[in-house]
Amino acid sequence: MKYIDQINQFNPDYFVYPGEILEETLQARGIKKAELAKRCSLSEKTISHIISGKAPINPATAIQLERVLGVSASVWNNLESFYRLHEAKTKAREELKKKSSWAKSFPITKLIKRGIIEKPVDEADCVEKLLNFLGVGSVDAWEKEFQSMEVAFKKSASFTSAPESVTAWLRVGHMKADNVFTEKYNKNNFKKALKEIRSFTVKSPVDFENRMKELCRQSGVALLFVAELPKTHLSGATQWLSKDKALIILSLRHKSDDHFWFTFFHEAAHILLHGKKERFLDERKMEITADEKQANQFAANFLINEDEYKNFIETGKFTEHSVKSFAKKINIAPGIVVGRLQHDKKIKHSYLNNLKRKFDLSESNIST
Repeated sequence: MKYIDQINQFNPDYFVYPGEILEETLQARGIKKAELAKRCSLSEKTISHIISGKAPINPATAIQLERVLGVSASVWNNLESFYRLHEAKTKAREELKKKSSWAKSFPITKLIKRGIIEKPVDEADCVEKLLNFLGVGSVDAWEKEFQSMEVAFKKSASFTSAPESVTAWLRVGHMKADNVFTEKYNKNNFKKALKEIRSFTVKSPVDFENRMKELCRQSGVALLFVAELPKTHLSGATQWLSKDKALIILSLRHKSDDHFWFTFFHEAAHILLHGKKERFLDERKMEITADEKQANQFAANFLINEDEYKNFIETGKFTEHSVKSFAKKINIAPGIVVGRLQHDKKIKHSYLNNLKRKFDLSESNIST
């Protein structure tokens, strides 16, 4: 019996209609349906329904078939299981086809190009692969999960990022974070780590990236660089994955050192100062909430001491020489001082940009 032999190998990619195999087995043994029904204490109608696929082969029937036909009950169970699974998948594919427009709202092409999902063979497969990537069993399940994220989006009426793209971007970060083991979050350790990380602003990225991530990891924070997806428009995001593990994602969107460092310390502020149930998305055009304002102030003052900055501003001299001298005095990159002056409208946005360093940032590494 070629089908029986193949099923005994339990190849999950193989599908056989169980009624067809039962009918073939009866013919090979010269057993009539009526006789099988009698020997199994079942009605002939039940046997006919099993053969036609209208009735399943349940475990009790599988045991009876084993006793009468000498074919293992596990074989019948496997046949039935494969058949029902195939039926369910066939039905599911039909439902997935109806959701193809939903899938098109995600940056599928970019996800494929970056090797995050495989190229789908058709529309149903596209929805299937997207659900697998998002880690949900259905579009309805995703929509329910998405509702919990809408709070972050609705915090600002001027939020311009596409929610589906943001969801995909965050999912990439979560998947990468699963591979980052962190110590239990310790607030004091994280504060100490931030002090050391501040000193990295004067270094080349190739010299600080690994140490920066390691200091965060030891403090209970997974720090990840995840390149933005189309229509994401985010500089960074912060979220607690558990009570003992926080996540900071930097999108690598801005290439200058002032943006990079401000965004990092801004996200760090959310971890230090705000609730563990919150999800923070840093989009430049968002309205400034109280939490965002507090995070901005923390980042600005952590990078440049408020009193020292005030004294520098009072001099009124914002030349290349004076900026370099001030930056050297407080041990910080000159580009950060320039960014602060531009933000505070002390100088034009076109002035002293030569003091900013451009980072060539990627998900695997960052370099100048």
